[in-house]
Amino acid sequence: MSQYVVYKFGGASVKDADGIKNVANIIESNPPHKLMIVVSAMGKTTNALEEVVQKTMEDPHLGAELLRKILGDTKEIISELELKPDNHTEKLEIVVGQVLEFIHQIKEKPSASKYDFIYDQIVSTGELISSLILSAYLVQKRNLDLHWLDAREIIRTNSTHREGRVNWNETSWLFQKTVIPTFDKHRLILTQGFIASDDHHHSVTLGREGSDYTAAICSYCLDAEYMTIWKDVPGVLTADPRLFENVSLIDRLSYQEAIEMTYYGAKVIHPKTIKPLQNKNITLKVKSFIEPQSPGTLIADFNEISYPHVVVVEKNQRLLSISTRDLSFVAEHHLSRLFSLFDKLRIRVNLMRNTAISFTVCITDNPNRINRLLEEIGAEFNIVNERNLELITIRHYQEPIVKEMKNGKIVLFEERIPKTVQLVLKEVPVMKRKHDMA
Repeated sequence: MSQYVVYKFGGASVKDADGIKNVANIIESNPPHKLMIVVSAMGKTTNALEEVVQKTMEDPHLGAELLRKILGDTKEIISELELKPDNHTEKLEIVVGQVLEFIHQIKEKPSASKYDFIYDQIVSTGELISSLILSAYLVQKRNLDLHWLDAREIIRTNSTHREGRVNWNETSWLFQKTVIPTFDKHRLILTQGFIASDDHHHSVTLGREGSDYTAAICSYCLDAEYMTIWKDVPGVLTADPRLFENVSLIDRLSYQEAIEMTYYGAKVIHPKTIKPLQNKNITLKVKSFIEPQSPGTLIADFNEISYPHVVVVEKNQRLLSISTRDLSFVAEHHLSRLFSLFDKLRIRVNLMRNTAISFTVCITDNPNRINRLLEEIGAEFNIVNERNLELITIRHYQEPIVKEMKNGKIVLFEERIPKTVQLVLKEVPVMKRKHDMA
């Protein structure tokens, strides 16, 4: 049995001083022998830093000014926690100084091609700040034997900014070189989710909400006994409780079912999280940081489990119907070109269908990327473009629930395979009678 365990805490769990104290309670009351803690940025910090990126693209001075305002909130949390200056707070000042220096070095409005690189150098600051504050609190106020570690020193990726692809061989070697010896000296290691570095030592992020994936990378490289994701929900539910009533907890999931659910857009776990765990048969627990003693959901190598229907809603979808201008067949070379562009522009395909003369695809609506796609193919194809749509996926469906999801909607696209139905839906325009002007 492995001596290592990995905990991942999301932004909601460390959003304020009380949250940090609660996380400390969980760490103290669940003491595995060797624990690696992965933490996200606090609360809505990532959203705020994304706004810093936008301002920086307009005018670097505006970006630096907004960043300083965000850091004011950080100082308030440090004050509430009554933290004294130590090596963690010194590192925090260094991190902040480095990102401000990075912004100041941008002398003029940067080109759009630099956006993803600039994004990663700025937004990665959120995880570094939250981890340093949490580390300072755990050491100063809880007297825990903890070592803070920069994730960029142990997780290596390529240079695909905002969606870094992990170099597993080098990352595994870095864990053997750095993490394992550190555990010989300390019981706890705290690091950051979401961030890594490339061979040039530039910050690279792993994709939005990628901290779960970081924890899975750590679990894989440590051959962990198990990994726990601490959420603000009781575990994996049959639907989003913010959108549906009468949702229920799923107490057990197989790796395969969890991969299917995350692929279709279930937000509780990042889509890339499960595979590294399955490869080494590492159990995943999804538990509530609000009620840490509740059982949560267990994800492991289970067989023959009966599941209730599960509903996953993806908003902000776009449906493109693409056909040749001369009404000739959409042949293999057309599809090859389209998929090459999807890959080049990193456009996520959620659902697709082709007929003799058309290709229809449902994609997440990222306007910048899709506009570039439309510019590339506009001269070759006729395109019907539907926006503001919903993609609903129902696993283990029964007809009454399918009918309920369609109620009051226009169905633009429906696809059925065993165990799964997917619907692309549009709101029905509400018609109102005009007042009689006579």
